[in-house]
Amino acid sequence: MDAASGPWVVKEKVCVVTGASGGIGKEVALGLARQGARVVIVSHSKERATKAVDEIVHTSLNPHVDLVVGDLSTNDGVRAAAAEIDRRYGQLHVLVNNSGLLIGKRTITADNLDKTFALNHLAYYHLTHLLLDKIKASAPARIVNTASSAHRLGKMDFDNLQGERRYSQWRAYGTSKLENILFTFELARRLAGTGVTANAVHPGYVRSGFATTASPLMRVVVRAGMVGALSVEKGARTTLWAATSPDLEGVTGKFLARCKIAEPTAAAHDEAAQRRLWELSEHLTSMPAV
Repeated sequence: MDAASGPWVVKEKVCVVTGASGGIGKEVALGLARQGARVVIVSHSKERATKAVDEIVHTSLNPHVDLVVGDLSTNDGVRAAAAEIDRRYGQLHVLVNNSGLLIGKRTITADNLDKTFALNHLAYYHLTHLLLDKIKASAPARIVNTASSAHRLGKMDFDNLQGERRYSQWRAYGTSKLENILFTFELARRLAGTGVTANAVHPGYVRSGFATTASPLMRVVVRAGMVGALSVEKGARTTLWAATSPDLEGVTGKFLARCKIAEPTAAAHDEAAQRRLWELSEHLTSMPAV
């Protein structure tokens, strides 16, 4: 069923997509614009994102594509972006948390956090919570978190969650993707009855720029593996499906891949880990509980 023909229609709805100056995020923003949504791109790079906005407007013929500039790897950056979104838009119907990187060397942010953890997970939690009242008030609404099958490489070692003792770029990335799913499942449980759904998606192995910040050797490995990778157009399909399909109306707390419900690892279903990660994230962002 086409999204525009069902009860869930994104035309004229406000849809925020983070990490949308390129790659999958940009393609998701384009897909939403083509369906007539009012799209808000959130990116740390004003230059790249401005170009992306112009290209999306030109391709979709939808003039309602806006830009919010913000560094989501820091708490202050997330707060600034959320404040601007809150000020500029009366409603928020779809939030796609998509920002993320594979980072070759452990990098510490202004908040004294590992950047992989801060950008790939904590920004999802923080931005969602700052905007949650508006999302609830706009229900029915959807939150879509970009995870990955790479979560199978992750491990929730809360005593070494940010690679303090030993940093591995793949382990850090995989753990952040596992955190995305843990966060999504806990969020969905807490949002029960609000009319807001939360799902995590695996886009697939996509030819995108997510590994440009990886180590030189890893960039070579990633490039070599791109031979059979999906295009960004195909990689965006599951995220767009999660954000727009009427077939998913009311469906929440799921892991989605290839435009269907999939099964993550057993670790993703660990409710104790979900709660502990939630509480840690709340502490690190000084956010009140839902």
